[in-house]
Amino acid sequence: MKSEFENIFSKLQKDMVAICLEYVDFNAEDVFIYCSYESGLYQFDVFFKINGKIVHKHKLNDAIKELNNQNNKRGIDVSIERQRFLLEDGIAHLKLIHEKFKVSNHNMPSEIKLHYNVKQNRLKEKYKYDSVYSSDTYLLNQAKFDLWFKEVEKTVI
Repeated sequence: MKSEFENIFSKLQKDMVAICLEYVDFNAEDVFIYCSYESGLYQFDVFFKINGKIVHKHKLNDAIKELNNQNNKRGIDVSIERQRFLLEDGIAHLKLIHEKFKVSNHNMPSEIKLHYNVKQNRLKEKYKYDSVYSSDTYLLNQAKFDLWFKEVEKTVI
């Protein structure tokens, strides 16, 4: 049986997925969410698999162009303002997760990778507790996200 902490943590992760699915107007096959917390800095970002293609949040319309033409739909709003709202909402959820970890005397992961498969309704989580950025002066927060994007992209091509 899950503890209250595990239930809250699970719910907050599912909320992150829901925010991302809403952003993509529920057109994604897969959602890949990257979160990190280290040295007081929070990072949240997301990319998607749509129409068999791995795409960043600002390139969604490139992947759904064929689907839209077939269904006479307009594109997804990927405006800077909407992207900023998505990232701010994700970071707000990450801060809530961090607060729950502190209150429950649990160690906060330095890195969280979530992969949600829409068709299977399955969420896979991967956590890292070791230092992600401070141990590697070369890699910046965004670089870790970009490396994961490229890694996933290679498996689809």
